[in-house]
Amino acid sequence: MQKKYYTIPFKFDEIINRKESKLCDLKESIAFHIHLMNTTYFGECSFDDSFGSMIWELDFDNHKNVVKLKELVIESMYETMRKHEKRLVDVNVQVRIKQEELHYSNSPSSKIKKKIDITIKGKIKRTNENFKYNDFFYIGPLSY
Repeated sequence: MQKKYYTIPFKFDEIINRKESKLCDLKESIAFHIHLMNTTYFGECSFDDSFGSMIWELDFDNHKNVVKLKELVIESMYETMRKHEKRLVDVNVQVRIKQEELHYSNSPSSKIKKKIDITIKGKIKRTNENFKYNDFFYIGPLSY
């Protein structure tokens, strides 16, 4: 029997009103779950304080150098993936951090932010298919 995977954001009103909810495949479900972990801060989920990512805790930390930030994000992602995304095996996390100047159309000024590029590779346990996830975040303050 094929499992049903729901997209994020999840629309509870559709379930309550017995309407069809948007579905996705296994790879998309894993990607949605990883994104949810990355955008959740530790302690935000009352049922599990370990669900989330270190990214939020680094948001305004200007004291750590790029190498230390990178190590913290990688370590956090490995631990989060190990605990909360058991559909993947042979997980490899790569992180790149660089400063980027952002220009906003409604403002004459620009901002310099740290950009965190995350790549997660692994194998889907059930199908043995290769899996690859890419995402990026700007910190100080966090945006995606």
